[in-house]
Amino acid sequence: MGLIFGFWAVCMLNYDVLSKKPSVFRYFSGLELHEFDALYLKIEERYTDFEQKRLSRADRKRNVGAGHPFKLSLTDRLLMLLVYYHLYVSSTLAAYLFDLSQTNVLKNIRKLESLVSQVLPLPKKQHEQVRRLQTLDEVEAMFPGFKAFLDTTEQEIPRPKAKRKRKTHYSGKKKRHTVKTQITVNKDGLIVHKTRHTKGSTHDYALFKQSHPHLPDVVSLGLDRGYVGIKSDYPKLGCEVPFKRHSPGRGKRGVKAKDLTPDQKSFNKKLSKERVIVEHTISRLKKFRIWAEEFRNRLKHYDTMTDMVCGLVNFRTAGITAI
Repeated sequence: MGLIFGFWAVCMLNYDVLSKKPSVFRYFSGLELHEFDALYLKIEERYTDFEQKRLSRADRKRNVGAGHPFKLSLTDRLLMLLVYYHLYVSSTLAAYLFDLSQTNVLKNIRKLESLVSQVLPLPKKQHEQVRRLQTLDEVEAMFPGFKAFLDTTEQEIPRPKAKRKRKTHYSGKKKRHTVKTQITVNKDGLIVHKTRHTKGSTHDYALFKQSHPHLPDVVSLGLDRGYVGIKSDYPKLGCEVPFKRHSPGRGKRGVKAKDLTPDQKSFNKKLSKERVIVEHTISRLKKFRIWAEEFRNRLKHYDTMTDMVCGLVNFRTAGITAI
């Protein structure tokens, strides 16, 4: 019996245990130890007012102070949220690791998400800051080299039960049912804009037409070949699109498309080298498995959770001073 309780104690995750091994702490949470500490201090400053507002809401049925207190400390609840986002373990496993009931895992996480979102540099906050830029120096500080880059990413979802949704969310590219999100980054990889998710069958350019960032006129937006035609549709938008070989058309079998000129090839190569930063940023987002694996939660929570991942990546990119 003693061995069983000893094994159970060793399996429990908490800040005191993980903080003794920084490399293990980063593996579980996705943050360095000093980054977690800085984030926790900002959350702790707002926690009392946040809880008072949450408990005093108009639709609350019980008096303030009623109900069971949280079993875990604020530190461990924040750690559990990050472990869930980074490793995307099942709620059953998370409950075992943090010594909670399965139903309380997501309840604890949901109650903390809005507070963490207030602290993190979410894309929405960055975009609001971009729209307030006035001087050329302010623009250059936000967009080094006056460059921005845009791309989309898809994530698999469970096969929908509704026949219409199965059709609209099926991605011919991924051969799976997916949702799609568009992000815009600066030259340093800071995410300055993110769209709400849309069905996987939506073309990248169609998503751009639905929602796109509002950038200063002097900023050039780097795109890929999926956005051919954007210059004619948006003549006032400064954008760079790679040159594409054009097919000779129907009825001309065996006729090859005309090769690009050396200058066009050089331009494409240069743009590709610059645009790789948005691919690297998407890779950083996918390190948080909640955005990499099949999304098991309800889609109504998708944008909230992916906003949080963007905020965490921005926090790591911009440093502690970003919060």
